[in-house]
Amino acid sequence: MSVLVRMLEDPFFEGKKILVLDAAEKNTNDRTWCFWEKGNGVFESIVSHAWSRLNFFSADYATNRELAPYRYKMIRGIDLYDFVKEKAVQHPGVTWLKERVPAIVPETDGAAIELSDRNVTAPVIINSIVWEDTRDLAKAAGAHHLLQHFKGWLIQTEEDCFDPTTATFMDFRVSQDAGTAFVYVLPTSPREALVEYTLFTADLLPQEAYDLALQDYITKYITGKSYKTLHTEWGVIPMTNLQFPKRRGAVVNIGLAGGQVKASSGFAFQFIQRRAEALVASLKSGDTTCHRDTLQDKKFRLFDGVLLQILSTGQLGGDRIFTDLFQKNDVQRIFRFLDNETGLVDDLRIMWSVPTGIFLPAALRELRG
Repeated sequence: MSVLVRMLEDPFFEGKKILVLDAAEKNTNDRTWCFWEKGNGVFESIVSHAWSRLNFFSADYATNRELAPYRYKMIRGIDLYDFVKEKAVQHPGVTWLKERVPAIVPETDGAAIELSDRNVTAPVIINSIVWEDTRDLAKAAGAHHLLQHFKGWLIQTEEDCFDPTTATFMDFRVSQDAGTAFVYVLPTSPREALVEYTLFTADLLPQEAYDLALQDYITKYITGKSYKTLHTEWGVIPMTNLQFPKRRGAVVNIGLAGGQVKASSGFAFQFIQRRAEALVASLKSGDTTCHRDTLQDKKFRLFDGVLLQILSTGQLGGDRIFTDLFQKNDVQRIFRFLDNETGLVDDLRIMWSVPTGIFLPAALRELRG
């Protein structure tokens, strides 16, 4: 989606043939994208809400932080799909087909997509499909693997319960028995908010466990009165330090398939935007350097591997780690770190925030492989 938008907004691609294949209609609000950003981005016109402050809670710590120069933003899935479709309609070179892609076959000069009734060839194919189970891939490669899984309810309360200017980024005042667990609260009005129960664990829970956790949280921390559930969302994101190939010949991988999901947090939206911008520039110039890992990429892959190792082995809970980070750093530095944008000084301050007796040996194990 992001790559297509940037292509359609660039005069270089005007008149060029672009075929978009998706097995889904993209006509339902199946997810919510949340991210932080400075200023206005490519999708500013469809941001449904933005917050200027964030709450953080754990069992023994609470804080409310001003985000400037960032804002925490929300985009509804259906708004993103409609936005992209409207742009595509304006370009006669774009063909959009609802069709499953069973395979992509590299060829001598380009690649081919094997469809049910024909093959389609192209000089470049941009792929977002992960063809194998990420857990199996990670196990075979000796990589760490967790799942970020979440269930969210958009609720409407009987009375004013929310501050629409302030989102709860993480609330760890929920049971940590299953592993790292927290709640997001994203209010869009004084009486309406998306409440999302999220876990970083190796396995999923029964669906009723998510419902019970949401009910308990809402009763304890939002309202003891009745409320309506307007919408439900559910999702699972692999969290792994497995190195996904960015490119295989004429096939360029994006999204999870291209390694744009941050291994230690599951954040993806802004990494996808950066990849889209670099990819479009690469297509225009013929330069393939945007597909190579930089030293910065390798550094943060190490950091992600360390955190995943610690979470996977249970050496330290995510509630303790994030509490340490928020107690000892401003939120802007945390955002830069989670965005893979920090330099040496910020990296050292982040490292000093967490128990070195746990993190240093874990880093050495990661370096040894």
